[in-house]
Amino acid sequence: MLFQSKSSSAALSSMAEERKISFDADDAALLVEELRGRFNLGRTKSYEWRVTQLKGISKMIDEREKEILEALQKDLSKPEIEAFLTEINLLSSSCKLAIKELKHWMMPKKVKTPLLTFPSSAEIVSEPLGVVLIISAWNFPLLLSLDPVIGAIAAGNAVVLKPSELAPATSSLLSNLLPKYVDNAAIRVIEGGVSEASALLVQKWDKILYTGGRQVGKIVMAAATEHLTPVVLELGGKCPTVVDSNVDLRVTARRIITGKWACNNGQACIGVDYIITTKDFAPKLIDALRREIEKFFGKDPIVSKDTSRIVNLSHFTRLTKLLNEDGISSKIVLGGQTDENNLKIAPTILLDVPEDSLLMTEEIFGPLLPIITVQRLEDCFNLIKSKPKPLAAYLFTKDRQLKKKFIDNVSAGGMLINDTALHFTVPTLPFGGVEESGMGSYHGKFSFEAFSHKKAVFHRFFLGDQSIRYPPYTPTKTKILKTLVSGDIFRIIRALVRCFKA
Repeated sequence: MLFQSKSSSAALSSMAEERKISFDADDAALLVEELRGRFNLGRTKSYEWRVTQLKGISKMIDEREKEILEALQKDLSKPEIEAFLTEINLLSSSCKLAIKELKHWMMPKKVKTPLLTFPSSAEIVSEPLGVVLIISAWNFPLLLSLDPVIGAIAAGNAVVLKPSELAPATSSLLSNLLPKYVDNAAIRVIEGGVSEASALLVQKWDKILYTGGRQVGKIVMAAATEHLTPVVLELGGKCPTVVDSNVDLRVTARRIITGKWACNNGQACIGVDYIITTKDFAPKLIDALRREIEKFFGKDPIVSKDTSRIVNLSHFTRLTKLLNEDGISSKIVLGGQTDENNLKIAPTILLDVPEDSLLMTEEIFGPLLPIITVQRLEDCFNLIKSKPKPLAAYLFTKDRQLKKKFIDNVSAGGMLINDTALHFTVPTLPFGGVEESGMGSYHGKFSFEAFSHKKAVFHRFFLGDQSIRYPPYTPTKTKILKTLVSGDIFRIIRALVRCFKA
């Protein structure tokens, strides 16, 4: 099925009501207490435990690929190749990287100590935070659930995962499968909606990672503040794409399409939200996008099987509301067709919509793409800066000076030059937002660090103890101490000789 029928929606609502009765704040408190007990016993801290869980997740992904693809099809009608590349493959790679690098990540890192503390040594020890909560999103329901879990496990934590109720098939799959592959005494999945999430959020956690919208992000942060719990918030925003006139037009169009409609049909926090280009170049860009969209999705793209559907009727209604705002329909230059029965909206391009319209003031999170034109491309900077800082920003150009100016002047969680969305797949780059688009980051080693405490450990020796650091503070001691912190190597050597004679 490509969408939920009224009967299936009613059944899901009934199931949700049953869950509300069976899992409340008391149950959540008991769960946290149980997991904290496991953690305090040291169960999750050993390398052996961590790598065993990571291998279990890797095995689950390999063995259950067909079931995972089926769940993603039920939830979002995701094309198989898109689901494989953006969820299964990325997750498998993340898991394998953590297994490969875990020993290195866990090793204490030696650091230098100042001469004033001689003889001494120091190191930074990564220790697990404790019991962590991960609340994931529906648009990439497998990846955004398990990728943070991989980091939390690698760091040695006990974990509670709350998948999104808006992707019920994937949520159910995770709840049923994960306990078969990992230690259920320290890694738990709690299904449900607002009631269950609220019950979890009132508890004391050692860290919370939330992926989703800003409004719920504020609720998560407010709940975390009650216990002074640190948070990682991955929220999104209006991600701009600036297109210069000197680009390879065909390649540019294809990469924009991939970052918009072939990326969960625009339902992605790093998806292209709007384009800025010059008034003279806009017609050429629109023609190129039109040609490539037809090649990708056919002459009637609303029926294409190569795009995901809108997640549910509520989001479909929200998107059609954006299209039906006064004066907006006349701005459509491509697409605009909608199919409520199948929750489909055709790839839609709009030209020069009003800047105060909902399309330009709200995150679109769907297959609608406004193009805003400017007289000079440099005018893009003021437009981008007039909006909250985005999770991602994209630029297409061959101009080196424009690239530098874009990097120097545009603040965003991440940035790509001459492509879209691919930075999400690079494990050596941190993935996270800035200001309203989020806080904190993860991916690769950054996931390990997100769920670790960097503990400073300083070692001193009984030998070499000198009286100059102790009272009484004589003029001679003061002179020696000032010499030691001066940085003058010859003066320091002479001072050390006097120090050892003292």
